[in-house]
Amino acid sequence: MAGNFYIAIEGVIGVGKTTLTQALAAATGARSILEPVEENPFLEAFYKDRRRFAFQTQLFFLLSRYRQMMALRQRDLFQNAVVCDYLFQKDRIFAGINLSDEEMVLYDQILPLLERDLPRPDKVVYLRADLPVILKRIEKRGRSFERSIDPDYLRVLDEAYTQFFFHYQAAPLLVVNTNLIDLVDRPADRDDLIRRILGHEKGTAYFNPG
Repeated sequence: MAGNFYIAIEGVIGVGKTTLTQALAAATGARSILEPVEENPFLEAFYKDRRRFAFQTQLFFLLSRYRQMMALRQRDLFQNAVVCDYLFQKDRIFAGINLSDEEMVLYDQILPLLERDLPRPDKVVYLRADLPVILKRIEKRGRSFERSIDPDYLRVLDEAYTQFFFHYQAAPLLVVNTNLIDLVDRPADRDDLIRRILGHEKGTAYFNPG
């Protein structure tokens, strides 16, 4: 793959986006951009009371992602390869699940103004896993504010992600079943996936290791 690229890694909470982003960036000499999850002051409260804190949480993420994406418009000539652990357009997946009808009216006025000038990725990787696998991975990484995540919320989120990427055509897309791979403790799994990502160039493809 050419040295100048922008790859977005996506998937449900806990599936392994950040781990893969950091590994892919290290393997290619790219700059990694990580979503400021732990900086969101509303997130812990959101997982305890989603209805009450949804809009604040959503707006913080939206504006944080926007600022990071705007920085990509002025890539340094010596650091022009980027791997990001989210796709900006997925923001509406969470909004559609969590915001009230009235909040969505306001959100839909804000989003197009932010989205229109942002760079688009050269390719997208969508990581998938079954719910029990995701729950184990969330437990393993041990973020205190994620302990109260409702499994039913993750199930709804997974369904929304699946629907979104079923129709996604804005960039080459690689859909990866991660149930049987370990990106943290098995380097061979990680290296194999990175090769598949770098080799994927057109349309939608599926990678089902194991």
